[in-house]
Order: sequence, then C-alpha cells, then structure tokens
Amino acid sequence: MGQYSMGDAIQKFLQGSRLKGDMQAMQLEVVWEKLMGKTIAKYTDRIKIVNRTLYITTNVAPLKQELQYQKETIKLRVNEALQSNEIKEVVIQ
Repeated sequence: MGQYSMGDAIQKFLQGSRLKGDMQAMQLEVVWEKLMGKTIAKYTDRIKIVNRTLYITTNVAPLKQELQYQKETIKLRVNEALQSNEIKEVVIQ
C-alpha cells in the first residue's frame, strides 16, 4: 500500500467527490478581492462552482454587463488562482 501525505490524500478524495466545487469556491472567495478588485468583490453576492462552471451572482446590472465582457479574463485568473485548468466556463447571474 502506497503512502500519501495528508494533502495528497485529501486531493485524491476530492477528485471523486461532489465537495470539490464547494471547496474550490471557498478557496476562490478568499482571494476574490485580490483577483477582481475591491469594487467587484464588494458587489459580488455569490460564487459557486458546479461541473467545471464558475457561477458569479450579482444584483448590480452595470457590473453584470462588465463581467460579461471579462469572462475569458476571469476564467484565466481563477484557473491560475486554483492552480488548475478546472474552470471551463463562466456564467454571470
């Protein structure tokens, strides 16, 4: 039987778990302001990851419009922050 570090064991567990998206969303919330800036972070209501899709929720119409134009940049920044290519799509709600 192989030996894993605690971090490796957790990563292996999360790969097959439905908790993976929730864990990544929590990681993302910690660095969201740094990635997107104070104004966007302030008016972002919710961040959720489901099936490799990042859902960003805001009730501010001009911000929704701005985020629509930045989808590709957001995807690149988030994947860099998560150190993976996990996010394939960004949906603004």
